[in-house]
Amino acid sequence: MVSLVALPLCLGVALASGAPLFSGLVAGIVGGILVGAISGSHTSVSGPAAGLTAIVAAQIAVLGSFEAFLAAVAIAGLLQLALGFARAGSLARFFPSSVIKGLLAAIGIILILKQIPHVLGHDADPEGEMSFLQPDNQNTFSELASTASDLHLGAAVIGLLSILLLIVWDRIKPLKKSILPAPLVVVLFGVGMNFSFRQFGEGWLVGGGHLVTVPVAADLQSFLGFFARPDFAAWQSPALYTAAVTIALVASLETLLNLEAVDKIDPKQRHSPASRELIAQGVGNLACGFLGGIPVTSVIVRSSVNIEARVETKLSTIFHGAILLISIAFLPHWLNAVPLACLAAILFVTGFKLASPALFITMKAEGRYQFVPFLATVVAIVFTDLLLGVLVGMAVALTFILASNFRMPIRKIVETHLGGQVVHIELADQVSFLNRAALSRELDRIPEGGQVLLDARTTDYIDPDVLDLIHDYKNHTAPARRVGLSLVGFQDRYERLEDRTEYVDYSTRDLQEALTPAQVLDILMEGHTRFRAGRRITRDLARQSSPITQTQHPLAVIVSCVDSRAPVELIFDLGLGDIFSVRVAGNVAGPMVVGSVEYACVVAGARLVLVLGHTRCGAVTSAVEFRSAGVDPDLATGCQNIGHVVHDIGQAIPPGALLGFEQMSPSDRGALVDDVAGRNVLNVVESLRTQSQALARLSDENQISIVGAMYNVVNRKIEFLPRAPIVTA
Repeated sequence: MVSLVALPLCLGVALASGAPLFSGLVAGIVGGILVGAISGSHTSVSGPAAGLTAIVAAQIAVLGSFEAFLAAVAIAGLLQLALGFARAGSLARFFPSSVIKGLLAAIGIILILKQIPHVLGHDADPEGEMSFLQPDNQNTFSELASTASDLHLGAAVIGLLSILLLIVWDRIKPLKKSILPAPLVVVLFGVGMNFSFRQFGEGWLVGGGHLVTVPVAADLQSFLGFFARPDFAAWQSPALYTAAVTIALVASLETLLNLEAVDKIDPKQRHSPASRELIAQGVGNLACGFLGGIPVTSVIVRSSVNIEARVETKLSTIFHGAILLISIAFLPHWLNAVPLACLAAILFVTGFKLASPALFITMKAEGRYQFVPFLATVVAIVFTDLLLGVLVGMAVALTFILASNFRMPIRKIVETHLGGQVVHIELADQVSFLNRAALSRELDRIPEGGQVLLDARTTDYIDPDVLDLIHDYKNHTAPARRVGLSLVGFQDRYERLEDRTEYVDYSTRDLQEALTPAQVLDILMEGHTRFRAGRRITRDLARQSSPITQTQHPLAVIVSCVDSRAPVELIFDLGLGDIFSVRVAGNVAGPMVVGSVEYACVVAGARLVLVLGHTRCGAVTSAVEFRSAGVDPDLATGCQNIGHVVHDIGQAIPPGALLGFEQMSPSDRGALVDDVAGRNVLNVVESLRTQSQALARLSDENQISIVGAMYNVVNRKIEFLPRAPIVTA
C-alpha cells in the first residue's frame, strides 16, 4: 500500500523540484530499502519530501546542473552522519507536543485540500505538492476553484466510490480486521472500474494524466541511463557546501519533526531513536547523491498510510522500497494502469484521520497554552510550508512558555504549622532572570514578622540574578522586616544559601500550655483535611528529631490499632513529637495502655486523648469470628496472650448479635464488625476514665478531653462518635 501511494508522490515531488522524474523514484527506493534497514523506527517511511521542493529547485538553479546538485546531496549525507554520531537527535525532545499535534493536523488538512481535485479527476498540479502556494503560481483555493470546470466523470466516480468504500470498510468489524487492507482493495477496485468504463466511451475512460505515470525504459541500457551521477568538479565552490549544509539542516529538522509526529500516531506508541534516524538519513542521502536521487527525509504521509495498513515492523518500509524497484524495472505498464483518483481517496481519508474534529476539540479543552500554539502551527503550515509553519508554531509555544514562567514561576502555598502560618514558595524547575520580578513581588508581600519558606528541592537551575535577589532578601530585607526566612533544597548547591528552618513546626512547651483540648482537636482535624486532600505541609524532620531526644511536649495521645492502614502520624499530618502514639491490636485498653496514656497526660502534658478505631478491623473481625464459633483463641492460634485482646473486644458485642452469623452475607458481616469496632471505641473511652483516677480528674478539671472516633479505611474519613463529648473549655 505504501509503495502504491509513494509512486505518484515521488514523481510529483521530483516534478515540483525541477528534477528528473526518475530521481524521485530513486529517492523512494533508497528511502525504503537503505534508510528503512538502518532506521530504528518501525513505522517511519522515508522518501522525497514535498517540504524540500523549493530548496531543491533553488539549489539546482544556483549550482547550474542536476549533477552538481547530486554532489551537494552526497555531502549533506555526510553531514547528517556527523549529526547522528554527535547525538543531535536529542533535539527532538524539545519540540512541544502542541506543535507536533499541529503538524499532524496541518498535514491532514493539506492532504484533504490537495486531494479533492485528484479525487474528482482534476490532475493539473503536480501530485505531492504540499504547500499553499504552488510552483504554477496558483494556490490551493484557486486550484480547488478550477476543479469545477475540469472534472473527469470516470475519475470522479472512482474517487468518490473509493472514499465511500474506505469509510464502510473501516466501520464493518469483520472487514476492518481482515488480512486484506482496505487501501489495496480500493486500488484493485479503481483499476477494475476503469477497465469496465471502456464500454461507456472515451468520456468515462480514465487515461493519460489521470493515471500513475512511471518512466518506461525500452531496455536495460535505457533503464540504467535513468540513473544520474554526481559531478564534483565544483568542489572548490562555496555554493556547493552552502547547498549541502542547507539540505542537511533542513532535511534533518524535518526528519526529527516527522519522526516525533509518527511516534505519536503509532497505536503501539513505540519510540524511535532520533540520532539513529539521522545516521540512517545520512546514509540514504549519501546513496541518493551517487545514484541520482533527490534528498530524502522521514515523511508523514507515507508513514501515516503505513500505520493505517497496520504495520508491525520496519520490514514494511523495506518491502515497499523493494516493490518500487521491482515495479519500475519490470512492471511499469501495470503501475501506469492505476488511477490517481483512488490513490487520492486513500490520502483524503488518511488526512481526515490526521485532522479529525476530535483532535481540535481535545486541544481546545486543554486550554489556550496548548490550543493557541497548536492552531498557529496548523494555520502557518497550511498557508506557508512545513518548516516555516513549525518554526511559527514553536515561536508561539515558546512565547507562551516564557509568559507562563514570567507570570507563574513559583507555586505559593500558605501552610498552617503549629507555630502559625508559613508562606511556602516552591521554585520552578528552571528559574531564569524572567522570574526575578515575580519572585520579588511575592517576597514583598510577606507581612512584617511573617514566615516564608523558599523551596528549591525540585529546581535544577537558578539564574545568578535570582540568587542575588535571594541573598539580598536573606541578609538585608528579611532581618529589617523581622521576617523568618527558611530555605530548603539549597544545601550543597548554591554558595551562602544553606538549608535552614526559622518557623516552629513541632510542639513546644509554650504551645502545649496555651492550647485547649478543643484547639488540639482542631489541629488534628486540620491535618486530617490536608491528608485527605494530598497537601501535607513541609516539615524539617531532621531538625524535629534533634530536640525531641531531650524534651518532648505532645499535644495529644492517640490510642489506635496496630493495623498498617491506620498510621496516625500520616492520617493527621503530624510531625515528630507532636503526639504520643499508643498502638495495640483492636485499640483495647489494658493496664499498660492505660499507664501509657497516664504518662502522656500527667507527666508529658498532653491535652487530648483520642481513641481511634477503624473499619474493617482485623482484630475485631477475629474476635467476632472466635466468639461466634465458641472457640478459645489461644488454643486456636497457639498463642498465649491473644485471648486478652479478644476478651476485651468481646465486651463490645451486643447480646444476640452473633445469631445466624455464619449465614450472614459478606456485607452484613462487615457492617456487624464495624459496629462492634465503634462500640469497642466507646468502651475504651469509658474504660480510660474508670481505670485511671488521674485521667478522670484531669478530664473533670477540663485539662484534657477523652474522645473516640472511627477511621474509614475506604474513604479515609474520620467520624467522631456521638457519645464521646468534646470539652470546649
